[in-house]
Amino acid sequence: MQGAMLRHQQPATGRSKPVPRGASRMVAKEPLSARLPKANFSVFKRLLWPVLLVVAGFAAYEGAQRLMPYADRPITKIAVQGDLTYISQQAVQQRIAPFVAASFFTVDLASMRAELEQMPWIAHAEVRRVWPDEVVIRLEEQLPVARWGEEALLNNQGQAFTPRELANYEHLPQLFGPQRAQQQVMQQYQVLSQMLRPMGFSIARLEVRERGSWFLTTGAGSTGPGVELLLGRDHLVEKMRRFIAIYDKTLKEQITNIARIDLRYANGLAVGWRETIAPTTAQPAVAKN
Repeated sequence: MQGAMLRHQQPATGRSKPVPRGASRMVAKEPLSARLPKANFSVFKRLLWPVLLVVAGFAAYEGAQRLMPYADRPITKIAVQGDLTYISQQAVQQRIAPFVAASFFTVDLASMRAELEQMPWIAHAEVRRVWPDEVVIRLEEQLPVARWGEEALLNNQGQAFTPRELANYEHLPQLFGPQRAQQQVMQQYQVLSQMLRPMGFSIARLEVRERGSWFLTTGAGSTGPGVELLLGRDHLVEKMRRFIAIYDKTLKEQITNIARIDLRYANGLAVGWRETIAPTTAQPAVAKN
């Protein structure tokens, strides 16, 4: 008999549980150390570093205090360096004697330098320590270029200083002017002196007055007695060039008879001649009864 035959299958013996659907896997249990909360040491580290720094600083301070008596020695050597012409090493050492009574680390170098630069002939001072018990001083003296008025000298920077022995520097040119014009007068002196030197002239006196007028007097020498030059207020270099040009052509032969030259004109100059002194004749003595 054709047709579908149905078989009634009996359930298999030995299967008491239903088969689970889907994939499944075995999961291993985590160790106890992984499941416990981890300790946070960041706060501890932040507190530990300042403590270590304080301890290290205190240890360094204590060590320095114990070693200081062996390292901080009295000053026993003073070395003075520099080309000294106007001051002596003895004068320098006497000036700084109150400072070197201190020890190597406690000596006040800034005050010592300031005290040295108060000396008239010292333009600049450098002071330094040299281990273990020496102080080295390097000095630069003033370079006197001219006299400033009647009571001071000027260095090459146009700065005035006042030594005691001014009488020894009367050979220097004499510059005059308002106190505020020291550097300006020195600069003009250097420029004009350089222009006159090839002609055999030197500057004996240079003055600027309150209103700004300049007056120059040459020194006596091979060119003859000194000549006064009236330069006016401005264009000093141009006026000096004009004088040089006219001097070579006209004035050179008569320079010994010239007392002053006025250069305040726009295109020329005026000459003032020296007065001739007539020789005096001896008067015969008259006898009286």
